[in-house]
Amino acid sequence: MRAMRASDFDFDLPAELIAQFPLPDRTASRLLVVDGKSANWRDAEFRELGQWLRPGDLLVFNDTRVIPARLHGRKPTGGSVEMLLERALEGRQALLHMRASKPLRDGSLVETAGGPLRVLGRQEDLFRVELPEPALAFFGRHGEIPLPPYIARETVADDTERYQSVLAKVPGAVAAPTASLHFDHALLEQLAAAGIERATITLHVGAGTFQPLRSDNIDEHVMHAEYAEIPAETATTIARVRAAGGRVIAVGTTVVRALESAAMASANGVINAWSGETRIFIRPGHRFLAIDALITNFHLPKSTLLMLVSAFVGRETMLAAYAHAINQRYRFFSYGDAMLLTPAEIAHP
Repeated sequence: MRAMRASDFDFDLPAELIAQFPLPDRTASRLLVVDGKSANWRDAEFRELGQWLRPGDLLVFNDTRVIPARLHGRKPTGGSVEMLLERALEGRQALLHMRASKPLRDGSLVETAGGPLRVLGRQEDLFRVELPEPALAFFGRHGEIPLPPYIARETVADDTERYQSVLAKVPGAVAAPTASLHFDHALLEQLAAAGIERATITLHVGAGTFQPLRSDNIDEHVMHAEYAEIPAETATTIARVRAAGGRVIAVGTTVVRALESAAMASANGVINAWSGETRIFIRPGHRFLAIDALITNFHLPKSTLLMLVSAFVGRETMLAAYAHAINQRYRFFSYGDAMLLTPAEIAHP
């Protein structure tokens, strides 16, 4: 059988369907409910999510908080430099994406509003730099919220709050776990009153989530590393819910990546407290160990995230559901509409 290619996950998306702004009400998004087993789907509203869940189900959220990770500076020669924080390191060091008109060399200085930073060297596609102060404090003072590259506008004041989950708590992400953007406090309270539980993990989303595949051969793709943490309390809750017959529902692909990484790190596929870097690349053929359903937004053509959801419900079903969403004028990507997916088959322990 022919190996899958990135082109097997391509589709045509009208540019006007790429949401440029969030809706005034977080829960006003549409919801496409896709059943992988029957390969059927239904149109719904996100505020109706509770109708598709059951008492005893568990929603697992990513509590990472987006930091103002974008920064502009200048070289001593006057050339502009655009920077995006990928990861804070110990002390005053950090890993950055840096873009300038001419290559930046080791020892180069870049002037910023918060003082000069020095380029120390390269680490794969990233630059290791030394900042005037620890990275989270420095970018918190002088950076701006980075919007995804497909949002073709400048950041506005409203993005500071809306490109952030109401459960965001642990600073460190450069991109929001966008499936959780559809929840407000009222909906969370409504679901809790219906017997639907909630737990959190942390995965700091890096800018690599937007990096396109560099080859049509997906076997050649190397995933970017992201830090993830599963608290002991969350692991215990998952075990209790599953033992009682409840479903574990990931709110976003970042939660899937964290839970699957933790499950694969254990000897028996059971989720225990876990932390570390993950480079997991979930694509068709993956045997899911950790989740029973997934809430997610619509993803970019030929992206690793589209491959992940295709692994969960089946590629043909997923692409057909996307074609339906385009026909019905759903809003796409970070500020767009959502899907609730149940799998083609369940393989967890």
